[in-house]
Amino acid sequence: MVIILDSSALFSMENLPEEECICPPGVIDELRKYKDPRLDLWGDMLRTSDCTQTSLKKVEDEAKKSGDLGRLSPVDMTVIALGLDLQGTVYSDDFSIQNVCARMGIDYKAIGTKGIKKIERWNYQCIGCKKWYKEKMDECPICGSPMRSHRKR
Repeated sequence: MVIILDSSALFSMENLPEEECICPPGVIDELRKYKDPRLDLWGDMLRTSDCTQTSLKKVEDEAKKSGDLGRLSPVDMTVIALGLDLQGTVYSDDFSIQNVCARMGIDYKAIGTKGIKKIERWNYQCIGCKKWYKEKMDECPICGSPMRSHRKR
């Protein structure tokens, strides 16, 4: 079994699993950015790999359908895409990563949290004029206010 590691999982883990562990290069960059000391300890034990553009496009399409696209970083998307490419298990505490993995049939495991209880669909509401949108935007096109995500009921 191959394990694909997200930054959130690495922040929560005390030790790396025995199985082969792979992460996209962006995860290593995030660990360096936050000066995480475990990066020095794990060193050569962490293998990196890029995902394919085909898988990345599939993840983007699914995240758009679920409303998670605005909640996922580019690195998050590569973690999920790598899970698709390698048919491995994604270790992440990020609920949006778990949500998209569940929707795509990719195995996932939460490390420091209980994980998602059910698959969600997200909508976005302007905090000013209260208009609802299916996709996240930086600001409301009507009034310019910020958007807030909400689970679709």
